[in-house]
Amino acid sequence: MPAKRPAKKTAPPPVAETADAINKDLGRRVKKLRGDRGWSLEELASASGVSRSMLSEIERKRANPTLSVTYRIARAFGLSLQDLIESADSASAILTIRATDRAQVFRKDKQCQIRTLSPLNLEKDVEFYELRLPPNGALRSQPHVDGTREFLTVEEGGVELRSGLSSETLGKGDSATYRADVEHSITNKEKNEAILFLVVIYR
Repeated sequence: MPAKRPAKKTAPPPVAETADAINKDLGRRVKKLRGDRGWSLEELASASGVSRSMLSEIERKRANPTLSVTYRIARAFGLSLQDLIESADSASAILTIRATDRAQVFRKDKQCQIRTLSPLNLEKDVEFYELRLPPNGALRSQPHVDGTREFLTVEEGGVELRSGLSSETLGKGDSATYRADVEHSITNKEKNEAILFLVVIYR
């Protein structure tokens, strides 16, 4: 019996090949993040300090942005550089989101606080959020892509839900599903904070 040969080590991909893969994924990720927030290219340019033309080239996968440019884009979305560029594939079977992770806070202002409960770094068709609305606070959204639906569950308080021309009042423990490819809103008309869980499904 011949002696076993030592295991052949797999060489890492060339640096240029790795960079191309990151930049290709980055273009998709930036375009999706911008669309999720309802931002125009001009709004992202204003928030990031990166020119509209450069952002357009990145989204079209025609530009290889520098680390500095990528960092400014990440900061505009409230993400770390790693969250923005790392591959969707993970070595771990479990992705954990800690309650203390500030990068998961999607939005926080007088109208509402939105915390992302699904991983920010993954391209996905389903997104999961915790939504907190103060008294008189509201989340108003422009139409998402055709076929998008949202699922809402009220954990605490009560809200008025609107989707297109339809409306419904929801209380603690109530759930609803509705079209999100039309204008839609969630408004807290009660005296206490409303806590909700929101799932967005893209088709």
